[in-house]
Amino acid sequence: MVFELLAAAAKAAPQTKFGFKEMMFPDGSPNYIALTTATILAIMSFGSFFILITKWIDQNKIMKQAGSLTNLWRAPTLREGAAKLDKNTAYRQIADDGLAAEEQHGKMGDALDAHDWLHGSLARSEAAINSYLNKGLSFLATVGSTAPFVGLFGTVVGIYRALIAIGISGSASIDKVAGPVGESLIMTALGLIVAVPAVLGYNYLQARNKKVSEDLASFSTDVLAYINSKGAVRPAVAAAKPAAAAKPAPAAPAKS
Repeated sequence: MVFELLAAAAKAAPQTKFGFKEMMFPDGSPNYIALTTATILAIMSFGSFFILITKWIDQNKIMKQAGSLTNLWRAPTLREGAAKLDKNTAYRQIADDGLAAEEQHGKMGDALDAHDWLHGSLARSEAAINSYLNKGLSFLATVGSTAPFVGLFGTVVGIYRALIAIGISGSASIDKVAGPVGESLIMTALGLIVAVPAVLGYNYLQARNKKVSEDLASFSTDVLAYINSKGAVRPAVAAAKPAAAAKPAPAAPAKS
């Protein structure tokens, strides 16, 4: 009988709900500050993952192209070898820019040293590719550095609302402060959840960009040496494998 009365009293008592929905719409009315903060963090998170995925795909394409350079260097001419590479790719762009620079220098006469002109043209081509790969990384860096502060703003507002509730009620009862304090903790967590992947993604993409940049610089140097030497200097990968020496035929047995 006693347990039945306690259960009935618990059901009759008003139930206070706490959750993300109640944080965004307390008392049925929108909490504009919480909604705005959560929206900004959501935009930051979506943008970070979009940049991380798209840049990772771009880097992978360039890294895979490095395996097809053997056919380029083994071709009779650089133009024929460049034609074997896929169009609109990083290595094809550098090779085509090198060939175009060679043709342009032929129209200048002796006004400019060929090496300087080719080197500058290839450097511009590298810089354009590296600039493309670095696009969006500044957004990741910005998100990684500012997202915790956006979450901290929501934290400050939540604590402020808790203090207002305490002042209005005149008592620091748990039902008055649980909601605003919980809101502040959720905002802090959201800021960290958005910032950590952005920082990790930025460092990861930067390391891969450095590797891609080194490979492109090496290829650009090879193209420069090939053009200036008229094809006499090319990477070691272009050298054909030496044919195996023919084994001497066994001597015929001497007749007794």
